[in-house]
Amino acid sequence: MAKTIPQNSIYALSLAGIGFLYVGFTWTHLPTACIASVQAIVFLFIAYYGLTKSPYILAMGYFLHGLWDISYNLWQDPALLPPHYDWFCLSLDFTVGTYLIFKYIKQKDTTSNESRSI
Repeated sequence: MAKTIPQNSIYALSLAGIGFLYVGFTWTHLPTACIASVQAIVFLFIAYYGLTKSPYILAMGYFLHGLWDISYNLWQDPALLPPHYDWFCLSLDFTVGTYLIFKYIKQKDTTSNESRSI
């Protein structure tokens, strides 16, 4: 039988993985690749803490990654990334972050309503 994977695990794995995309894009320029490696590790830890501590940390990680996407072009060579990757990833990160916030608020309301009815 197939084992189901919790949704939060998928979101955490995705957040951890998207940080490492920058390492793959920038490997030809060592200083940029080193900075990208540090940010990838930071997002790996945010994903871990979001999975183990609070789902709000996971949502915050997506918003922070969106800010990383848009700020990258301000201080690094945008030619290392695919065209318009910053706007694509920013919109995806903010959409997922917003979805997660509303999802957790709805779950929290549902849980509190169920506990009141008992």
